[in-house]
Formats: sequence, structure tokens, C-alpha cells
Amino acid sequence: MAKEASSSARRAPSEKSRPHWLSRLLIYLKALGPGIVTGAADDDPSGIATYSQIGAQFGFAMLWTMLFSYPLMAVIQEISAWIGRVTGVGIAGNIRRHYSAAILYPLVGLLLIANVINLGADLGAMGAALQLVIGGPALLYTVGFGVISVVGAVALPYKQYAKYLKWTTLVLFVYAATALIVKFPLMPVMLGTFVPSISFSNSYWTALTAVFGTTISPYLFFWQASVEVEEQRAAPHEKPLKHAPSQAPAQLDRMRGDTYLGMAFSNIIAFFIILDTGAVLHAHGVTDIQTGAQAAEALRPLAGELAFLLFSIGIIGTGLIAIPVLAGSSAYALGEALKLPIGLERKLDRAKGFYGILAVATLIGVALNFIGLNPIKALFWSAVINGVAAVPIMITMMLMTSNKKITGGLRLPTLQRVVGWIATGVMFVVAASMIATFL
Repeated sequence: MAKEASSSARRAPSEKSRPHWLSRLLIYLKALGPGIVTGAADDDPSGIATYSQIGAQFGFAMLWTMLFSYPLMAVIQEISAWIGRVTGVGIAGNIRRHYSAAILYPLVGLLLIANVINLGADLGAMGAALQLVIGGPALLYTVGFGVISVVGAVALPYKQYAKYLKWTTLVLFVYAATALIVKFPLMPVMLGTFVPSISFSNSYWTALTAVFGTTISPYLFFWQASVEVEEQRAAPHEKPLKHAPSQAPAQLDRMRGDTYLGMAFSNIIAFFIILDTGAVLHAHGVTDIQTGAQAAEALRPLAGELAFLLFSIGIIGTGLIAIPVLAGSSAYALGEALKLPIGLERKLDRAKGFYGILAVATLIGVALNFIGLNPIKALFWSAVINGVAAVPIMITMMLMTSNKKITGGLRLPTLQRVVGWIATGVMFVVAASMIATFL
């Protein structure tokens, strides 16, 4: 008892000296989970390339898209997480249980194709970025990043792995730091942010559809729903909310705050990427950027060595977040479709098929870089496939939320249902535009 009292006395001063707001902030940060990781993964190297191209080509004229797309992507990700928390099963698992195989396998197939192409483009971008910083063979770095991602997912239990992913998201603040280095005119930035500037040119519409194809992507739906299931299973007293509705208020409030913050984080970083490249590249007549690494290299002579270094580090850091999410969403989707034991919390010998899918998807992505993967074509095909796949997946998700057999007595709030259908309609227009542009 004396030792306990003495220990408490020793701890008390440090606890009292810590400001109340800091203690609450630390508690809140520890509670963050799938939403913040999903948001960071949305700004993957392929996304960085897309936003860099938009900034270089149009300057500040498309900054408004970050405000416009935010509520749509936030709500659709909330719905993805809601499905996972309420049912205790991921999206593919729910489709398999309640819908036709003719719906399940084409959607999962499209997801896998888009993910593998995206994996290849992201890994190649990471290798190219590291080559710019330290020199050496980009392909060797690409292989190394792929191996690190697979080994991390297999070797680390989910709780530890999720903590690593969560804190890695801090690297994305380098794009906000870059904005402090580059110079930009305030009024054009304000106008570009709050006043939509619409052009009906083919290049503008293609860029606009690329924004939505990048921010609202099917792999994020599957990942967040499945990881919410992981979070629920990892908590000793939590159950799927349709079986434990009394837990719903606390869990859904936590999930909503986490998701909305994560999506806001995603769009704020994307905003700064467009701002950085618009202020430097577009202003100096550099309007054709094909990769994030090319954007970083173009920044070096125009904005200085520090801006180049920060931009390059961001590509590598966000890739380390996105690669596990892309590969993991593939493993969750196909694993659920095939009724395999799944989950990052499982040991390798208890989920060989799940980890096998994750590894194979990543290694195929690596291999694409050895056959001359064209980053622009890879991004284009990935965006097209994601655009096509997103609409039926989103329609299916929205129908799930109204199906009593799936959700039990719980219902998605009216506001989320309305905004979810609006987001689905917007993605339908995006997909139709992508197809029209392709044809």
C-alpha cells in the first residue's frame, strides 16, 4: 500500500502539470482508427500525381473541388464503416450472403484489377521518389517497398499494425509545410477555393472526373468496412451493433468523428498539393505533370531543395500507408467472397489464403514495373475501372442500409441516406463522363 501511495504521489505532479486540453487531445488521438488511415490512404502516390497534374494544368481554378467533394466522400465512407460496424461483416461478405454471385464476382474482379494497377503505379512512384532523394536503382527500391509492406502486414498483429499506420499519416503534413515555403497570391487562391470556375473543355471535364475517381474509390469502401469489423472483434466486449444496439450511440459517434476527420485530413492535404503545384509549376508554365516524382523534380529548381525534399518524402510516406490499404482491401474482398478465414489480427497459419491474396496482389503490382508500366496509362485505367465499379458498389451499399435482413433493427439516419444517394448520383455522372471520354 505504501509503495502504491508513493507511486501515485510521483505520478501526480506530471498529470497535474499536463494541461487539460492536452490530455483530452491525446485521448482523442489514441481513439482515432480506421477513418484517419483511410483518409490518408486516399492521398496515395497516384492521387498525388493526379492532384499535381490538376495544380500544374489549371493553377488554383480547381481548388473548389476539395470543398465540394468532402461531404460526399465523408458520408459514403461513413456508410461503409456503418455497414461493417452494424453487421460485423465486410461489404463483400454482405454481398455474398444477401445478393447474387453474378453481382459479387464481377464487382470483386473489377476491384482487384483496379487495385493491382494502382499498386503498381504507387510502388513505382515510391521507388522513383527515393531514387530522386538518394540516387540508386528505382526498381530495387520498388521491390523493397513491396516486401516491407507484405512483411509488415503478415508479421504485425492488427492492433500494432493499425497503430503504425495511424501515426504514419503524420508524414502527409509535409505538403502543408511545402505551402509555407512556396509563395502564392492570396486572392486567386481564395477565389479558386470558394468560387467554382467551370469550363466545358474536354481537358477540364477529364480533370474533374479524375478528382472524384481519386477521392471516392471502391477500395476505400471495402477497407474501412472490413477494418471496422477488425476493430469490433479486437474489443473484448463489443459486438456487431445489430446484435447489441445499446452499444450503437457510443460506437457510431466514435466512428463518425473518426471518419469525418479522416476525410477532412485527406482533402486538406490534397488541397495543399494542388496549391503547391499551382503556385510553383503552373505559375512558371510547367503544365504537364505525369507522376508525383516528376512534380517533385520540377519543384526543385523553382521552389528550392527543401520543397523538393518534402514533396518526395510525402510520396514515399503516403505510399507506405496506401500499399497495405490497397492490398488489404483486395484480400478482404476476395477472402470474403471465397469464404476464407480473413483478418489482419489472425496468425499466418490461420489465414494463409487471406495473406496469400495480399502478398500476390502486392507482388503483381511490383512486377508491373518490370514490364514497362506506363504511369499515365496505369492511372487512367485504374480511374476508369474504379469509376465503373464505384457506381454499382455504392448502389448495393445504399440498398444494404435499408435491408432489415442485413441491418436488423438499426437504420441509417435520413441525412446520411440522402447524401449517400447524392454521392452515388454524382459518381454515376463521373463514370458516364469517363466512359464518354474514353470512347
